[in-house]
This record gives sequence, structure tokens and C-alpha cells, in this order.
Amino acid sequence: MSVEATVGVLLVASTELSDGIFDQTVVLVLDADESGSLGVVLNREATIDLRSALPAWAPLVSEPRVLFEGGPVSQEGAICLASPRRPEEEPPGWRSLFDAVGLLHLDTPVEIAEGAYRDLRIFAGYAGWAPGQLEHELEQGWWHVVRASYGDVYDPDPDTLWRRVLRRQGGELALLATWTATPEQN
Repeated sequence: MSVEATVGVLLVASTELSDGIFDQTVVLVLDADESGSLGVVLNREATIDLRSALPAWAPLVSEPRVLFEGGPVSQEGAICLASPRRPEEEPPGWRSLFDAVGLLHLDTPVEIAEGAYRDLRIFAGYAGWAPGQLEHELEQGWWHVVRASYGDVYDPDPDTLWRRVLRRQGGELALLATWTATPEQN
């Protein structure tokens, strides 16, 4: 079944994608329209310490309680994904994306955010595609488009997320979960 690259789906890097930037990444699409697409890499921890970059927000983030590298664009900026503790409410500074996942504006006072979210994750930078660029990369087979689950967004073990997302797809995609760049070492 083919899934369209829209808000709330995952772009799972194919084994053909070996650009040194997106190798074995899982990207959550946050925006996709005629002006291009934007997402964040869910499975790459940043080298910058969250407590140094955003000390007030550090206690609020979900495990593994680190800053994530959202992508190569605007890495000096931050994007926050959050899920309200009470899904029926829309906390100040929060905008729903899909299911219970939304964007939280980091200008929101931390005091308002404390206790309001069951999960929260912060990303430095993002992945962006100009109009038609993502479609071209999909045609090249560089990405597999699959449905996201809530657990993917806040996964506590990002190092294994790529393989687990592929494995749960079944069929040929599940076989890719065993891929290695050095098959001679198997």
C-alpha cells in the first residue's frame, strides 16, 4: 500500500541513501504543500547538550532527555514537538499536527508548559525540501513513506528506530531492517 508524503507520516531512509546526512534516518513530516516539505529527524541525537542550549526546557523533555538533530537546515533554531497531558485541551502556544502530537512554540513560558505535556521533544534544525525536491527523491527510491505512530515520535531508543520501523512494515521493507553497510562482516 502506498502512503503519500503528508503531515504525520515518516520518511524512512532507504539503503540507497548514503549522503552522510540522512543515512538510516527516520524523518517525521511536519509540513508538505506546493511550497515544499519540512520534517525533523527522529533518530539522531545532537552533539549540543540540551541543558546548555535550553536549560529551562531540559527537565520537561521525554527520555532520553537530550536535544535531537532535526536536520541540516537552521540548526541554530529549535522545533519542539509535544503532546498534551489532556488531549481534549489545547494548551497555550501549542498547535495540533496529527493525533495527539503537535508543535509547541518555545517562546511559551516554561511555567505554563510544566505539567501540561505527557511527552515533549526538542530538535535543533530541520530537514527541508524545495517544491518538487522530495517527490524527486521519492521517485529515486531514497525514501520509504510509512505511517507514523505516536511511539515513533517520542521513542526512548532512537538508535534502533530505523530498523524497528522497517521491521514492522513486513514484506520487503522488513528485510531491509537487517541491512548492513559491510555485508562481508556478517
